[in-house]
Amino acid sequence: MNAAALHRVQSEWVHVQFPEQSAFKSVYGFSGSVGTVHLEGIRYIPEGVPSRTLIIYMHPASTLQLLPMPRAMAESGQHVLCAGSRYARNDSALIMENVIVDLGAYIRHAREVWRYEKVVLAGWSGGGSLSLFYQSQAERPSISHTPAGDPCSIMTAGLIPADAVMFQAAHMSRAHTFSEWIDPSVLDENDPDRRDPELDLYHPDRKPPYSAEWLAKFRAAQLARARRRTAWVQDTLEQLKRSGGRELERGFVTHRTMADPRFLDGSIEPNDRPIGTCFMGVPEVANNGPVGLARFSTLRSWLSQWSIDDSNADGVRSAEGIHVPFLAIEHSADDAVPQSHTGQIYRAVASADKTMRVVRGATHYFVGQPNLMREAVSLTTDWLRERGLIDG
Repeated sequence: MNAAALHRVQSEWVHVQFPEQSAFKSVYGFSGSVGTVHLEGIRYIPEGVPSRTLIIYMHPASTLQLLPMPRAMAESGQHVLCAGSRYARNDSALIMENVIVDLGAYIRHAREVWRYEKVVLAGWSGGGSLSLFYQSQAERPSISHTPAGDPCSIMTAGLIPADAVMFQAAHMSRAHTFSEWIDPSVLDENDPDRRDPELDLYHPDRKPPYSAEWLAKFRAAQLARARRRTAWVQDTLEQLKRSGGRELERGFVTHRTMADPRFLDGSIEPNDRPIGTCFMGVPEVANNGPVGLARFSTLRSWLSQWSIDDSNADGVRSAEGIHVPFLAIEHSADDAVPQSHTGQIYRAVASADKTMRVVRGATHYFVGQPNLMREAVSLTTDWLRERGLIDG
């Protein structure tokens, strides 16, 4: 893709709504009020370029129209939708089962209102496991309840399968990533300053590279802390249910959740990522900060998106149920997605037509890397064209 090939792009605000009843309001503001879910997105349309295919980027909690890749795809001549869920920019009450119903509403709108013949899911970052979860349930719906036991509408939503799935700079799942990032040194969830120095990744006396023995102990302790938190969530939710009162849900804080040894030790799953930093900045600062992974959550949301033993949105398990053409793109200098995740998803996908590519030197967001972004756009459009999913 060169400068001469770029198209001017029009941006169109998109509003999709559908009826849905719930026991209580779970999102702040108008969205989800009076039995109606309201969704917002941005559709990018290259001027004067018709298309029978829509590429949809969606993240469970982020709005993706400011990312460089979706707009670059539109500038290359593709119709692109950046779709926001009902939990856009606030994942504290997010239920993954609801998010794929939201994605299904966009796909139905694309087919029935905009009349696109083909829809391709482009799963970026947290949108990767979301796309896998959606496609597996659209191909064979099986989930009738959330992990908290609440009924969900997956089985009755009439989810329309996408025609292909792309998985770029994406992790296996929110729950898997959380279990690999949580700080195991915390001894008291109500007092994050009570820590086990032996398990403190940021202790001044602990320097990389880390021994295999210490890493194994650290990883086991991460899982143990995550599961203790989940057990507390389950107990608290059960207490609320048993009480029979009007308190149906509760919010809580989980401190220190950004402590992956890969942030500081380049010998662990080596690739081209920068060491001593992560996509949120200085890891130790992010670990203690107000916006770390799973920092604020409700009980039901924790089970749906952060519990490795309970979440239905498991990328590997979902991948085993996907049979459409599949493209995986790893960024070799990704400072957010663990190096091993893309390959594990690629190996698990059941599709007979699957491809994996690596963009060498690419960071998570292509910051200051326009040439590498153009390489990714060309790789993606070539793959789509070869399968007759786009024209040209």
